[in-house]
Amino acid sequence: MRFTISQRFFFDAAHTLKREIEAEGSRRIHGHTYHAEVWLSGPRDPQTGMVVDLGLLRRHLDAVREQLDHHLLDDVPGLHPPTLENLCLFIADALPALRESLVRVRVWREALGDGCTLDLPPPPLGEGWGGGTGPAQRP
Repeated sequence: MRFTISQRFFFDAAHTLKREIEAEGSRRIHGHTYHAEVWLSGPRDPQTGMVVDLGLLRRHLDAVREQLDHHLLDDVPGLHPPTLENLCLFIADALPALRESLVRVRVWREALGDGCTLDLPPPPLGEGWGGGTGPAQRP
């Protein structure tokens, strides 16, 4: 059996964006409250009864949040341009210790009603994306 757990967090950040549509407002520094959620999937550990300890997951997400919260996203290393799509990838890449069970990352801006979801293929039970022999193999 495979179980899926999730955890949400939020962060406030500013950014600029070069766009063709809504260009003027996007070029100026402006901010949003972003919400993010990650999903982990895998078997339940028979000893703990958990896929992953949620306390451990929150610890990893706190480290990700620290890199984004109250920052100018344009200046965050590895995140450029600061689009919803790139935020999803940034969060996924910032969780290497959870790579074997990470199956989805979602980032959205509640006030604007927009969001993005990155779906990652679940590894076979007992294996990571790379078959347990190296870095993750992204689709």
